[in-house]
Amino acid sequence: MSGTFQALVVDKQDDKQTVEIKALSTDDLMAGDVTVRVDYSTLNYKDGLAITGKSPVIRKFPLIPGIDFAGTVEQSSHDDFKTGDKVVLNGWGVGEKHHGGFAQMARVPGDWLIRLPDTFDTQQAMAIGTAGYTAMLCVMRLQEHGINAEDGEIIVTGAAGGVGSVAIALLARLGYTVVASTGRMNEIDYLKSLGASRVIDRNEFSEQGRPIGKEQWAGAVDTVGSHTLANVLAQIKYGGAVAACGLAQGMDLPASVAPFILRGIDLLGVDSVMAPKVRREQAWQRLAQDLDINLLENMTTTISLSDISVYAEKILAGEIRGRTVVDIRG
Repeated sequence: MSGTFQALVVDKQDDKQTVEIKALSTDDLMAGDVTVRVDYSTLNYKDGLAITGKSPVIRKFPLIPGIDFAGTVEQSSHDDFKTGDKVVLNGWGVGEKHHGGFAQMARVPGDWLIRLPDTFDTQQAMAIGTAGYTAMLCVMRLQEHGINAEDGEIIVTGAAGGVGSVAIALLARLGYTVVASTGRMNEIDYLKSLGASRVIDRNEFSEQGRPIGKEQWAGAVDTVGSHTLANVLAQIKYGGAVAACGLAQGMDLPASVAPFILRGIDLLGVDSVMAPKVRREQAWQRLAQDLDINLLENMTTTISLSDISVYAEKILAGEIRGRTVVDIRG
């Protein structure tokens, strides 16, 4: 394999971070036993932090960011993969300490990859992306905890974002009554099109609240953290649970133990980066089974490598609806 390919490279010299599209060769890739020709990647909140340098997501420089990708195996010495296989990658430190998906080629350990379900092509896989895969992990956690559709309403915070959008679509299709919490009340029609029964303003949750409040929600998917998560916890019904996966509002949790010891609720942490391979395979098979792929187009914006820097600022400002797919093919 020879020749060059296009990649977005982030570098840092004298505390100044630069972002540039460069021509690289496969010799520039990092160690791994599978080389993938990348079709699509996505822009996630973590990617926005990496590109802008507003949080130390990238741990070594220079680096190709992009925490996920989908594409076709070009070369493999891994027993599970052969040339021509369609694969997807989410997390594992890719785009943080290992070259990621914002390049036309990627080389990674095969243990980080999973075979793409036949239900999806590579574009659809990234319309789902890490956000959608994380949403599925959240839904699985709630179901495993015993939260059923008949138990009451499920609230999804950060509802117009990537995780929130897919979580609403999944929960609604599984028969849950979903309430969407968002700061973008102009997106009510969009959120209802995904399956939300009603939409409420995030301001109800974003300020410091009481240690314990009126029981309202059987469960929740929280992508926001901080005061929002604390307020949601205070309103969970007896025996309910919150699947927490995000920190858009902050990493702090100014909450009380009251809902835990008076109502027996649970806070379920959801990690998508280092989840075991078997868990990833389960999540992607559930996505193939439970996600209405007809909804993906309405929740997806497609951009190119050259658009990433602009959209990185937008995703951090909360200006992007749903999923942002990066067409890497050139």
